[in-house]
Amino acid sequence: MLIIDAQVHAYECNHPGRPWVGVLTGPDEVTGDAMVAAMEAVGVAGAVLVSPFSLYGYDASYALEVYRQHPGRFGLVKPVNPADPAVAETIADWAATPGTIGIRLMLQRDASTDPADPGLNHVLAAAAQHAIPVNVMGTGRLEQVAQLVARNPQTQVVIDHLGLPQPFEPPAPAEPFADLPKLLALAAYPNVAVKISGGCTLSHAPFPFPDLWDPLARIFDAFGLQRCLWGTDWTRAVKVVSYRDGVEAFRGTDRLSDSDKAMLMGEALTRVYKWAPSPG
Repeated sequence: MLIIDAQVHAYECNHPGRPWVGVLTGPDEVTGDAMVAAMEAVGVAGAVLVSPFSLYGYDASYALEVYRQHPGRFGLVKPVNPADPAVAETIADWAATPGTIGIRLMLQRDASTDPADPGLNHVLAAAAQHAIPVNVMGTGRLEQVAQLVARNPQTQVVIDHLGLPQPFEPPAPAEPFADLPKLLALAAYPNVAVKISGGCTLSHAPFPFPDLWDPLARIFDAFGLQRCLWGTDWTRAVKVVSYRDGVEAFRGTDRLSDSDKAMLMGEALTRVYKWAPSPG
């Protein structure tokens, strides 16, 4: 079974040459080498490497460096700024860059709450023009996401982290799946897929996190496994779950058949991103 992680992060220690713009829960440094070693230790063939917005903002230069060091192992995703008048040119340049497979839209902080916002819709339209998916961090704004998706039916949208609030450290929220109906409503749009990433951080039980499976089954039923992409959100989840447990909770479960696991943990991702790892 080809296992591909739908979201991981890599970053250097904070230094003047590539300074951090904020903080991210996790180790002081997670190099590309360290991420590859963690993946190889548990049989993960490749991953979507998302440049961490909390640390680097819209600068994806370190992700590109990791890709050069480990060609074929990672597909790259870069956050883009919908308020930038030149965002369409940024997306065009990124789409033409070797190793890139998508962009990320952060519906947080100062991002407009208006589904008709020209900048947000410009990003979605430009992504469709270049046939690259838009990964949407839309936690707390899933109604807005639905309206954006409806306005942009040609754009492949991938909902980050189940669209649900996820903790950076224990405990899990008291009602971790309170917004699940809002996520399930997005299944009506065929251009929407969902990352089952960071899911283990929502459990109130220890490994293998048995309380996750009933709500996850509702997601699988609504979207179909071909639109569900397993992932760990490593290393954001480091204080909650080990990388091995994040993999084994899904690879080892008896709630899914072998063919279902293959779809969830790799095949769906290759369909959505039109990419597969080819580690040398």
